[in-house]
Amino acid sequence: MIGAQRVSSSLPAALGVVVTALTLGTIGPIAAEPASDVTAAHEIIAKMIDREPALQSYRSRVHVDVHMLSFPFLSPTLDGTSYYRHPGSYEVVFDRVPFYAKAFSRLFDDVGDAAAWEKDHDVSLDGTQVVDGRSLVVLRLTKKIHSTILDHALAFIDPATYQLEQMEWDYTSGGKIVMIQTYRSENGYSVLASQHATIAIPHVRAVADAHYGPYETEDAAH
Repeated sequence: MIGAQRVSSSLPAALGVVVTALTLGTIGPIAAEPASDVTAAHEIIAKMIDREPALQSYRSRVHVDVHMLSFPFLSPTLDGTSYYRHPGSYEVVFDRVPFYAKAFSRLFDDVGDAAAWEKDHDVSLDGTQVVDGRSLVVLRLTKKIHSTILDHALAFIDPATYQLEQMEWDYTSGGKIVMIQTYRSENGYSVLASQHATIAIPHVRAVADAHYGPYETEDAAH
């Protein structure tokens, strides 16, 4: 793993945009969305949270490979543990956390914790989109306190399984981060297998791939 001192030039500045954008901006509240769209979004999130009602908790090791596609062309790796407890406590804790890794931690946490979306965001139904031949339901997330950096985020959900298939963050600078997720069956549950993120913000391009190891699961019967 590359030490924090070597990464201190461009990577933290690039990934710091992710942290700043996901933690809040300034200015004032955004106009409320139509009630029907908000209600529909709330119902979808509730189904996402309860898509595996018997799953009480899990933990899994996660390995992340990052490749900078722009200067300074670094390729750091991160290792950590993903934790979940029903009905919506989710986090990724890395073994060693140089300051630039906090950006990845926050990014993965926001993707994995649909239960937390409505705490900080106004969430509304944004129709459907066909992605790789599948029709996915789209939710639009905007900060309750308007961000001067993050314009909005889009969550793409499979209406057959209520799994989050893709997440996009769109920035006022024109930058975009896209996270695509895949799943596998383990211990009778559909669990996260891998994630592929593309980061394209001004002056920085990078990709990150996360792979999840065997899961230790606990169901409601225990």
